[in-house]
Amino acid sequence: MADQPLSGDFTGKTVIVTGGASGIGRATALRFAGAGARVVVADINPAGGAETARRICAAHGDGAALFVQADVSQAAQVQALVAAAVGAYGRLDCAFNNAGVSTRAALHELSEEAWERVISVDLKGVWLCMKYEIAQMLRQGGGAIVNTSSVLGLAGSDWQNSPYIAAKHGVVGLTRAAALEYGRQGIRVNAVCPGTIDTPLLAPGNAERFAKLHPIGRIGQPDEVAQAVLWLCSGTASFVTGHAMAVDGGWLAQ
Repeated sequence: MADQPLSGDFTGKTVIVTGGASGIGRATALRFAGAGARVVVADINPAGGAETARRICAAHGDGAALFVQADVSQAAQVQALVAAAVGAYGRLDCAFNNAGVSTRAALHELSEEAWERVISVDLKGVWLCMKYEIAQMLRQGGGAIVNTSSVLGLAGSDWQNSPYIAAKHGVVGLTRAAALEYGRQGIRVNAVCPGTIDTPLLAPGNAERFAKLHPIGRIGQPDEVAQAVLWLCSGTASFVTGHAMAVDGGWLAQ
């Protein structure tokens, strides 16, 4: 099994973060860089993704981060992303598959195009990322992967976002399947399941309304999810795999 860093120290490790242009992805990329990792920031948004990489390089030196524009629903682009990480840094130790989109419509009014977009990014995209990340990690002898699901990957809702709920449930299933397939080959695979987090996906004006759904009395911050991701990728979590970790302010405890 490849050596995994103790919690808080990722010096010399290479990490891919998808959806790194903002929100949880940006916070996690910054956290990894602060812990010594070389970070490959991936996003379909070139301005936001490049800004995340720029911030990392400004704080930690040229070469500390690389931005790769990628649509995770496209196999060739995901394959190129992993190749770019290995080409730049020689290996891939950890990956945070976080890119995601959502939509709102009643199930019977949802268009086929809207369904396919959410499933393609939120579910197929996680599968494609794992497909190419795991292939590289197998060549190295191990690694750690964290996928972004949601509290809505562990429970339902009546918020008219059925494709998102279906995709996030699928991410939990994919996470468990991969953990079982590759655990004996030194690859750990886990998921984080955030509650409502203060990110661009949260509609303006909804923070107060959603805060009431969390027993802790507020919505979460991106960095609170980021710290959970780093722990799951660290050697401190060496006996944790196939786990869907709720980072939800007590939402699912109700």
